[in-house]
Parts: sequence; structure tokens; C-alpha cells
Amino acid sequence: MEKKDLTLLIMAAGMGSRFGGLKQVEPMGPNGEFLIDYSVYDAIKAGFNKVVFIIKKENYELFKDTIGKRVEDKIDTKYVFQDMDYLPNGYTKPVDRIKPWGTAHAILCAKDVINEPFTIINADDFYGRDAYYVVSEFLNNNKDNNKYCIVGYKVSNTLTENGSVKRGVCKVNGEYLTELIESNVINENGIITATPLDGQNKFELTDDTYVSMNMLGFNPSIFKYIEEYFPEFLEKNKENMLKCEYLIPDVLEKLTKEGISKTIVIPTTAKWEGVTYKEDKENVVKSLKYRIDNGEYPRRLWD
Repeated sequence: MEKKDLTLLIMAAGMGSRFGGLKQVEPMGPNGEFLIDYSVYDAIKAGFNKVVFIIKKENYELFKDTIGKRVEDKIDTKYVFQDMDYLPNGYTKPVDRIKPWGTAHAILCAKDVINEPFTIINADDFYGRDAYYVVSEFLNNNKDNNKYCIVGYKVSNTLTENGSVKRGVCKVNGEYLTELIESNVINENGIITATPLDGQNKFELTDDTYVSMNMLGFNPSIFKYIEEYFPEFLEKNKENMLKCEYLIPDVLEKLTKEGISKTIVIPTTAKWEGVTYKEDKENVVKSLKYRIDNGEYPRRLWD
């Protein structure tokens, strides 16, 4: 079967203008590699042939000089700005709004440079190579324009010993997602509990409960739906325009409820790595060293 063109869309607009203390550009590899370097490397291995970075306009030169220059000769590279003034007709950004409009808005900002199936990831998470292989297989084989996917991680593969983490707990019917419960998740004395962010009662999880790490696979059809639902979102939140966020899980939930699209949860054996807390860095560095020593990655990633 002929392989499709695939794009990796990396959410990096949350990065500030001072690179020094930001985890997206915290050196983790033996030669100063960032987690974002390993993401691009794994995506290339899995057959992705384009990367799009969503960044703030004011960070363009800094971003291009630090991360872009390492990957631009390895993969087709594009940059997109998450512009807070990019809103539907009739709406304007409140003067005091500081934070970006959320993940659905970030994806929408990339619609003019993506015409092929794509995967989104966070800039500051290490997803593991298996995750890229399973989402690549889904995107290559998917023939339904309105069928999307979430890469499901076993919750036990996504925790840190240093505190709670935010995860989307997946409720499924067979392989299909029925609900995504955004929660604070923590392992205390061997018991994993999820506390939903919307105030619902906390509940226990088994080690192999699937959670979302914000790695999702889409067809370009998603742009139309995000655009279509945006005015409705803004109307609903007109009393909360300084802080509301237009999030992609909410769009997927609406599409599912209205019977327009389906989202499947595809399992991965990959283990997440990331720096939720500054104390996590040591373990991430050790894990990367172990992977390098075992031949999963070259010691100099881009040589």
C-alpha cells in the first residue's frame, strides 16, 4: 500500500520569550538535545515527512535558531503563529487577554499549511517511538475522513513520582472513545486516582486504564469543524473571554455526540517522559541515556 504524506504538528505556542528556563528547550540529551528533537526524530522514523511548529510570532527567530536549524535539513519544516487576533468575523480579542485561545484554536491556525493527515503533540513531552508508529499506521490506513484517533497510554506509563499530572482519562466502548475526562492523576501508595478538573468526584484507575497525552491523529476535515464551532464557543464564553480555552477534546466530544465523527483510542506500549516538576529532569536524562546505551537513539542525534 502506498504511504501517505504525514505531518507532525507540534504545539509550542506556550513557550515564552526567555528560552533559559523553559522546559521545551531544556537540554536533556547528551549533546544538548531537547525533548522536541527526539519527537521529530521518532516521527521521521515512523514515516512523517513534514513538521509544523506552532509558535508565538515574537519567538520565531529564537525558535528557528535553536530548534529549526537542527531539523530543517532532515524534514520539510513549516512555522505557524498562534495569533490571538485570529478570530471569527465579528469577534475581537479582549485587550487584557494574555494566554492563547487553546489547542483547537492552535490547530486552526495551521489550516493553510496542512492538506494531509496529521498528528498533534505537545512540545514538552517525550512520547516514545511506538506511539508514532501506531498513529502513522492509523493515518495511513484510515479511509474515513470523519474518523480520528487518540493515542492511548496505559496510565501507569505516564506518571511521575513527584506529584500529580494532568491526563485525559479515556472512557471507551470497544475501541471508540465515549468520553474524555480531563483530570489530575496521582499514584499514592500504589493506588492511582483521578480527580476530574470539572469538579466531579474522584475515582480510581487500574494500571492499564488508557489516558490521552494530547497525541491525536486527524484528517484535514477537522479544520472545518473547529472553524464551524468556534463562534458558538465564543458566544458561550462571552462572560469569560479573558480565560476561556477552546480545546480539541471538547470539539471531538461535540462531534461524537452529534454523530458527525468517531474517535478511536489506539493503544501504545510507549512510556511517557516529561518534566512536569523540576525534580523530573534527572529521571528523564537517565531514561534517554538508557535508550541511547541500548541503541534506540544515536549518541549524537542529528549527525
